Amino acid sequence: MHDNETHHENPQYRDRLARLEKWRQAGVDPYGRRLDGLMSAAAARNLHTAETPHDGSPQARVAGRILLLRDIGKLIFISIGDWTGKIQIGLAKQHIAAGWEQAKLLELGDIAWFSGKVGHTKTGEVTIWADAFGLAAKALLPPPEKFHGLADTELRYRQRYLDLFANPDSMEVFLVRSHIVQHIRTFLHERQFIEVETPMMQAVAGGAAARPFVTHHNALDLNLFMRISPELYLKRLLVGGMERVFEINRNFRNEGIDTRHNPEFTMMELYQAYSDLAGMMELTESLVAELADKRMVQSGKPAGGEAALPYGDRMINYARPFERVEYRELFARHVGTDMGDRAAVLARATAQGIENAASMDHDVLVGLLFEQHAEPALATYDRPVFVYDYPAGLCPLTRRKAGNPAIAERFELYVAGMELANAYTELNDPAVQEATFSAQLAGQKAEDSMAKMDHDFITALQAGMPPAGGLGVGIDRLVMLLVNRTSIRDVILFPLMRPHGGRAIATEQEDTPTSMA
Repeated sequence: MHDNETHHENPQYRDRLARLEKWRQAGVDPYGRRLDGLMSAAAARNLHTAETPHDGSPQARVAGRILLLRDIGKLIFISIGDWTGKIQIGLAKQHIAAGWEQAKLLELGDIAWFSGKVGHTKTGEVTIWADAFGLAAKALLPPPEKFHGLADTELRYRQRYLDLFANPDSMEVFLVRSHIVQHIRTFLHERQFIEVETPMMQAVAGGAAARPFVTHHNALDLNLFMRISPELYLKRLLVGGMERVFEINRNFRNEGIDTRHNPEFTMMELYQAYSDLAGMMELTESLVAELADKRMVQSGKPAGGEAALPYGDRMINYARPFERVEYRELFARHVGTDMGDRAAVLARATAQGIENAASMDHDVLVGLLFEQHAEPALATYDRPVFVYDYPAGLCPLTRRKAGNPAIAERFELYVAGMELANAYTELNDPAVQEATFSAQLAGQKAEDSMAKMDHDFITALQAGMPPAGGLGVGIDRLVMLLVNRTSIRDVILFPLMRPHGGRAIATEQEDTPTSMA
């Protein structure tokens, strides 16, 4: 129905074109003009009180998309929706006789404005009894069928503009997402962090182990990488004397797509001079718990009540303190050997069928076994859990634990088995940093990230970077958890999709469509 190549042949489309011409013949611009003095649907509903008479008292002027329309002769009932919700409009021929023929031209999907007294129907439904109205934008395509069109998840993601007005739940998700990001900014500003912006196109892709997207700058005849992480630039700012910095940033990684990964995603990354892993843990716990509490209040639960929110078929308890468990302990419990026992780790990896295990770095094998056995077990926790003290070989940007250089001062926060945050005590020794970069680059594929040394970053460290803690939080995943969506595509307005006509990109699990309005 909405294919640009075929909709001109659709009889509904042709009928709407005919109505468009009738509006023009009546001297009405079917695409409207500026509208002042508008009130939201929610604010208009709130004008109604128990004392409001049936035929209305306070005046309101509202605008929105027509979602329901019932023509019963000399009375037309219309439900319009804006981003705050819905309100009913009553159009009576006796009150708008001069415009009655135009009222008959209104149809589902049109965007219109109405003004009149706020009252109610005999059944008590809040209604604006309109004495004036107008067309703001004529819809040439009919809206999706209520229980058919946007139950199609691919259509919802591909044509988000339809999803937002057809599914109030979807609109709510993205309004909540905006509030979450706004609160993160407020939370950090109150702690004296400043927001900065770092390059999205970089000469050297660094700050994470990921495959980047490559682009080309014509004027400089220079290949550049789309940012995989802002880390190395944010640390340069610590060197420059900006002691608390954060960025809510878009990152790009040329890797797989599933229910938890999109090639373009949003992170909040921060660095605090003179802090460390413990400081980052306290900050992360405070932020996540506070956001969960605000979400519970927003959902109608009393402040200070049980700190639990639904996710899928379970409840996650965000009460502080979160659980803490050492990486080594999880590895031993779920892999069945100590991660420092090289022979046992190699034997386990070989038994698991990991190819070329004998030629792999020990810490890499430990990481692979942890992903296979320990990470799935984290999905059984009904509370957020900090996993801390990682093998140093997996963390080239992390300070080593005092007295034990085999361990890096790093944590990852898992919620419902999903990695939500990653934090370090930052490495600020330039000689050690250069050595760990060199070790990581050995055997790295040329197309992968950090495939060449970032010499300028080493130079920056040589100028002196204060001891610091660093933290990254996945915004998309945080929103998933707080609004109870198990697919990342439900919380990204425009997720990456195959070109129109191709199959939707497969996910790890079947997406559950949002319920229709």
